[in-house]
Order: sequence, then C-alpha cells, then structure tokens
Amino acid sequence: MRVGLFVTCLVDMMRPRIGFSTLELLESAGCEVVVPATQTCCGQPAWNSGDAPATRALALKLLAEFEACDYVVVPSGSCGGMIRSHYGELFARDSEESRRLDALSARTYELCDFLVNVARIDALPNADFRGTLTYHDSCSGLRELGVKAQPRVLLGKVGGAALLEMNGCEECCGFGGTFSVKYGDVSAAIAERKCRNIQSSGADAVVLGDLGCILNIEGKLRRMGDEKTRVLHIAEVLAGKADA
Repeated sequence: MRVGLFVTCLVDMMRPRIGFSTLELLESAGCEVVVPATQTCCGQPAWNSGDAPATRALALKLLAEFEACDYVVVPSGSCGGMIRSHYGELFARDSEESRRLDALSARTYELCDFLVNVARIDALPNADFRGTLTYHDSCSGLRELGVKAQPRVLLGKVGGAALLEMNGCEECCGFGGTFSVKYGDVSAAIAERKCRNIQSSGADAVVLGDLGCILNIEGKLRRMGDEKTRVLHIAEVLAGKADA
C-alpha cells in the first residue's frame, strides 16, 4: 500500500528523528512510503486562532500533496485530529472540496492506530527498551481519534519494557497549542500536576504521541529540577531509536 507520511511542522523543526523513526516503522510494515517535499502545516494553528481562510488554503495544499496516497499517516494525534475531525468544517457540505477532503480524512490515521488496525503488525524487531515506561494520552489523539489501547498494544511488543500506568494518564499536559500561550499560568499549573503524576509512577520514561506535549512536559520536568525522567515519542521507542 502507498502511504503518505505527513511529518508535521514541529517534528520537522524540533525533533526530526521522530519522522525518520516513523518512516522506518512504516517501511518495516511493508508500506511504500511517500514523503511530499513541499508539505508544511495541517492548518491547526490558524484554525485555533480563527483564521479560516488560511486554514482552507493549507487544507487544499495538503489535499493536493497527499490525495494520490492510499493512506496518510501522522505521528501526531493533534495534526491527525485536525485532518480527520475538522477538515469537514472548512467548506460547504457537498462541494467538490468537501467531498475530496472527506475522502482524504477517512484515509488519515495517527501512527499507532495505523500500525495496529491497518498494517496489523505482529512484531517490532528493532524495538528494545530496558526499563519502565508510563504513557501519557494526549488530548486530541484520545478524544478526537480514539487512540488509547493502540499505543499500549505496541508497547507490549517492546522487548525489555515494562509499562507503569500513572494517575491521570488521560488528563491534559497543559499545552493545547495556543492555549499555553494565552493562558500561561493555567497551563503551567496543569503541566506541573501532570509531571508530578509522571514522577509518582516511578517510570524511567514517559512516552506519548504528540511532540507539542513532549516539549511542554519535558520543559516543565527540567524546570522542576528533574533531569532523570526521559520524555520520548512512541515512534522513537518502537523503532529502537530511544537512545539515538
């Protein structure tokens, strides 16, 4: 199957190894992976800021880049949620743009969901993590895409890893895109509560599927003086790149 990899802005700018890890996972699952060189943003920041015209332009750009793919895979519940849950609100129903975007949205998957429910992988030959993990359920992936069991199924295939569930694993980390900028004090308080739960789990690392949440959690942990707890994207763990 021909899979388009939507890398996401944050991954491209802040932690490219997540994108390379995702590419390796998809290729090892037998996919022909296409990575359009002109891809940029899914439009979520513009949408959250009320800029519908900019969002529509970015959605049509993404459509042109990925429409020929059998599936689109995103290593981000946030961007995946934008495409699957909000693109349908951008154009008048039954318009040509709406029909084409609906078809693309239905073929768009968050990485873990795709690996479990579409690729149906049986093993992760390169995955190896010697230690304990706890998993943070990022808001968009959980609430817009139903990503909950999938990452835990995959982590169960990682040699040497033991999963320790934290209290409040489904609670927000405080990032929320522009929310963390507009309501900094509230965001910081939410992030501190999340980090306390991570620390209380006793895990060596917290794993999740959204880089925005990773940056927020890791930054807060370090400001709290925690230099020990690792903060990893699940693609890095599954591809055996956690120590890269």
